[in-house]
Amino acid sequence: MKSTELVLQADQVESFVTNGFVRLEGGFSGDTAAECREWLWRELKIDPDDPTGWSQPVVRFMGSTAQPFLDAANTPRIHGAFNQLVGKGRWRPLLGLGTFAIRFPSETDPEDAGWHVDGSYQVGEHLFLNLQSKSRALLMLYLFSEIGDQDVPTRIWIGSHLRVPGILQSASEAGLPFFRVTEQLRSPKPSEIAFATGAPGDVYLCHPFLIHAADWPHRGKYPRVIAQPGLEPTDLLHLDREDSVYSPVEQAVRQSLGMVS
Repeated sequence: MKSTELVLQADQVESFVTNGFVRLEGGFSGDTAAECREWLWRELKIDPDDPTGWSQPVVRFMGSTAQPFLDAANTPRIHGAFNQLVGKGRWRPLLGLGTFAIRFPSETDPEDAGWHVDGSYQVGEHLFLNLQSKSRALLMLYLFSEIGDQDVPTRIWIGSHLRVPGILQSASEAGLPFFRVTEQLRSPKPSEIAFATGAPGDVYLCHPFLIHAADWPHRGKYPRVIAQPGLEPTDLLHLDREDSVYSPVEQAVRQSLGMVS
């Protein structure tokens, strides 16, 4: 891919600002996704073809810096999308991938399927976030398995990233614990929910303030494998730039707060 080639079309960038996410098809190759799955199965000592060994509804793996994961995380196509959504020079390349959420066919409540916005930095025992989105430029979902409607795709609250800035605005740079943000919001209507389905190699690039949730029960046939890394910024969000060159991430926050574009 040429450095000047745009990965995302204008309507996709506009949708990101309005809806809070965009699906990047073929962010990395299906072959790389398969290599990463095999690495995970060996590391976790799980047979993906033997349901008798699937004793839990979800298994989490903190992440890996092994080469296949680095290859998946940092393709030219993915980097091009980072440049468009966050801004060139405003993010750091991923040094690995994680956390992995591997969900198995099961009717058991995984007890982790509540709506939430991800915290991005630690304060005491809790994860916090602030209006400047300290330590997180994007939330991302890297798909490593085929995920259809029955395979517990991540639930996305469409447009919820526009509800969060107003809650964070009065908290100053200190921010709020992530659970204090979502407890101030009602639950989404069915029409406000999208599902992160797709093929191995697809990547959902999400606004750092997007509210999302796991789903259950898993009524598919095979384990569902995704990674949920955050993209590290080189700086905080700036909502009053002298040059007025705002990234789409910043544009969404400014739109939410009623600031002039």
